[in-house]
Amino acid sequence: MAEGDTGDSRLRLTILGGYLGSGKTTWLRHQLHIGAFGQSVHVIVNEAAETPVDDALLQRADAITLLAGGCCCCVGRADLISALRGLCDERSSVSAGRPRLQHVVLETSGLADPGAIVAAIQNDPVLISHILLAETIVAVDALHALAQLATEPLGRRQVEAADRLILTKADAADLQALARLRATLSRLNGHAAVSAASLGEVVFLPPLAVELQPAELPAIGLDDARGPIVPTQVAIPDELDWAAFTLWLSALLHARGEDLVRVKGVIRTPAGRLLLQTVRKVVQSPEILPEQADERNDDVIVFIGRGYQPADLERSLHRFLGL
Repeated sequence: MAEGDTGDSRLRLTILGGYLGSGKTTWLRHQLHIGAFGQSVHVIVNEAAETPVDDALLQRADAITLLAGGCCCCVGRADLISALRGLCDERSSVSAGRPRLQHVVLETSGLADPGAIVAAIQNDPVLISHILLAETIVAVDALHALAQLATEPLGRRQVEAADRLILTKADAADLQALARLRATLSRLNGHAAVSAASLGEVVFLPPLAVELQPAELPAIGLDDARGPIVPTQVAIPDELDWAAFTLWLSALLHARGEDLVRVKGVIRTPAGRLLLQTVRKVVQSPEILPEQADERNDDVIVFIGRGYQPADLERSLHRFLGL
């Protein structure tokens, strides 16, 4: 939506959140491809890990700012405020007749609370005058969300903060389970618009039966006794035996798949730069990425989860590979 549609000349900001592995980047990549956010779009990618991955998938944006090494709702909040202020300053200094930045899309870390980000922006005396919070969109994994909502308080806070919920991977979900998820989301957040997508493209949702009962979600506190979910990274050894690595990862996911919520990284293989992603025990279809000048983050895998020591992963991999 352009500035003229609202009469508000402030820079529009869309916040895109969602739990780990919910498909935010896949959905956003398609929206950028079809121009859903209009002309002159700047994407801010926030990753909790020091080694970013998702920015490599969003080359359709006019410009990208990467904020890595901490969630922008807490540890990385100051960096986010600084980046947004910088964009506002640049926009204000554009000379007459030249196109100005119209829209910023913030893709948050899967560990971020969108509500806390909104509060930080609204409480900043500079940003509140220059940024219009257009919408908070939250991606919801249609295959795993019910289990996440039953055990992860953060997943519930993300849903509750949304203006719009996108059910991703909807084409692969069981129809009855998908309907139950929709009823559950409606109880958690009755005002949010709900739609569905597969690889970013719209999936039709039939009307929801009025009598359908939502899932019973147990009461869970904000402090999880299992410990925090944290990112860690493991450098992949040179001349990696790809078959052996795949076997190691499969065994790891089988044994610790509920603790390792997300695995992602780019590995150089004879076929090219291969994007590796998992959500709990599910390995997503690998994707060959185009070559690019900056490949500093290749051959580094980010593991996001709880209940293990980072050194354990590297030691396990090296032992398995006989290094």
